[in-house]
Amino acid sequence: MDKQKLRRAIRAARAAIPEDERRSASVAIRENLLDQPWVQMAGLVACYWSDEEEPSTHGLVFALWKHGATVILPVLRDDDDLDWAVYDGPGTLAPGRFGIMEPVDTRRGVDTIRTAALVIVPALAVDEKTGVRLGRGGGSYDRALARVGPNVPTVALLNDGELIEGVPVEPHDRTIRFVAMPSGLVKLG
Repeated sequence: MDKQKLRRAIRAARAAIPEDERRSASVAIRENLLDQPWVQMAGLVACYWSDEEEPSTHGLVFALWKHGATVILPVLRDDDDLDWAVYDGPGTLAPGRFGIMEPVDTRRGVDTIRTAALVIVPALAVDEKTGVRLGRGGGSYDRALARVGPNVPTVALLNDGELIEGVPVEPHDRTIRFVAMPSGLVKLG
């Protein structure tokens, strides 16, 4: 299956998930992550503000922030690369280019992700054997992940059933090290 067909299939499956299941799945993902000592100890966390089709990160971002982590969220640049700004509570977000909420704080630059102790990224699917993530197709997160050091935990948030075999790979695609799902955390590779 090519990437576009796989993206459409996963988006359709996500759209069919009832709202109450979506909420409980997001809570389970958050709790699975927050139970990890390496998540609890991360001082600077790069995350993202989820949209309606993704497992929600809203409670996760808030919990990390309330527990003392500095959380940086992406700001989509005109060239589709990701700049980063600090999340400083629910009132510090505004709609960005595609309506996705972004921090209103000072932009810190595309290389800010290099200093993160934990990187949490969106994905539509992840290949269970290779760790290659399937994104939305813009390449923004592949560029950002290319800046992350090899020992930094990178985590994709997925629904159960989205850790699959056979994600198509292109030269620019980046791998991730962990997948957090409602059913648990999976270390890849």
